Amino acid sequence: MTDRLYENAKAEDSGIKKFLLGIFLSRWPYLVVRVALALIFIYAGSMKLMDPKAFARIISHYDLVPEFLLPVVAIGLPLAEVLAGAALIFDMRPGLHGVSGMIVLFVIVLGYGALTDMNIDCGCFGPEELEGRKSLAHAFYRDLVFLGAVAFLYWSRLTRNRRLSHESTKNLPK
Repeated sequence: MTDRLYENAKAEDSGIKKFLLGIFLSRWPYLVVRVALALIFIYAGSMKLMDPKAFARIISHYDLVPEFLLPVVAIGLPLAEVLAGAALIFDMRPGLHGVSGMIVLFVIVLGYGALTDMNIDCGCFGPEELEGRKSLAHAFYRDLVFLGAVAFLYWSRLTRNRRLSHESTKNLPK
């Protein structure tokens, strides 16, 4: 009797795993996560581009960029965010690489700011965030979630490419 219950539970567990794996391997979660992350980057970059002087002031508080490079970074970084977000919407490989590189950079900088107890704005979403006074720790954890989304996108691409490669070699003559 217990063996039969164990087998039924094992079969149900296998069915649940197949169901969840089927959901994660479908194109919809990949599409939703990709477009959401892309739109976040486009929004964040465009908000900073609207007031690059304010963004330059925020960057200067971290004391990581030399003063003479602040204008270049204050325009270049948001521009890179917008371009990487646009490339990610169209599922172009440089888009995911650019977004993942920037998220890693942001996590490192925000972690540095949080560990050194800086009481500054993160500058993640431009001037309107200044009124909210979001903490660096909050932004750090948010970016860790974004990093998880990037990991999911890479995993989806890898499994999709493997599955397509496996399907294409099935029909080859032996």
